[in-house]
Amino acid sequence: MKNQDFEFLSGLLKEKSGLMLTPDKVYLLESRLTPLSRKRGMDSLDVLIQQLRSSRDEGLIKDVTEAMTTNESFFFRDNTPFDIFKNHVLPAMEKARPNKKLRIWCAAASTGQEPYSLAIVLKENWAKWKDWNIEIVGTDICTQVLEKAKAGTYSQFEVQRGLPIQTLIKYFKQEGDVWRLNEDVRKMVTYRPFNLLGSFGLLGSFDVIYCRNVLIYFDQPTKKEVLERMQATMAKDGSLFLGAAETVLGITDKLRPIRGHRGMYVSSDGNAEELMGLG
Repeated sequence: MKNQDFEFLSGLLKEKSGLMLTPDKVYLLESRLTPLSRKRGMDSLDVLIQQLRSSRDEGLIKDVTEAMTTNESFFFRDNTPFDIFKNHVLPAMEKARPNKKLRIWCAAASTGQEPYSLAIVLKENWAKWKDWNIEIVGTDICTQVLEKAKAGTYSQFEVQRGLPIQTLIKYFKQEGDVWRLNEDVRKMVTYRPFNLLGSFGLLGSFDVIYCRNVLIYFDQPTKKEVLERMQATMAKDGSLFLGAAETVLGITDKLRPIRGHRGMYVSSDGNAEELMGLG
């Protein structure tokens, strides 16, 4: 790939999705966009790039952006954020929400394993939560993965990644060579397309936000912008979960980590630590 073509594509992707690509990722562009060019009936990746340059076709730009989005996800990934949710966040919310309302946002939800994992945590103690108004919102820039998430069907390989056999049998039914999540769990999650670079205005506020393993693909100014807008959507006693390799330190002072609880952050001017008995 020519240097000028790489610069054009990397600039376009940063503008549209926040994704930062360094020159050593040329192979990634070629491996993901060449199949797209064939699917679009083009002779080569060069033709696709030329069409992007000349037409700024929004449909093609969307396809390119979705092709470059990483969609790696599995159930109960890393465990710790789900243990904290179960053992600290939920008990605190139970005490602090007399109106019995709870809103959870899974940003970059991909194929749905993360929001469904949270739904399963709630289902495991459903007698306590069945009278609550609980909303789990899963968003992603890629509409294709959201369709898979809505369907709630997963391969044997996908359900083996993170799901204990007892949980699989309890909440899924096998249909041929795939497993379908039970409808009562699927209905707990609402999916919608959303770009983290877009306006957060219509999302409302949240008690808990999961945005894991996303910000590592953004540059520092974009990380700061996204984190601070997320913090603005959080309840005063709300919590944010980032990936194990991510941090707010050195990026924004509007959020602070919770010592001893890896990946968990709260508003610097909030009272979440006191409410949860953490710190």
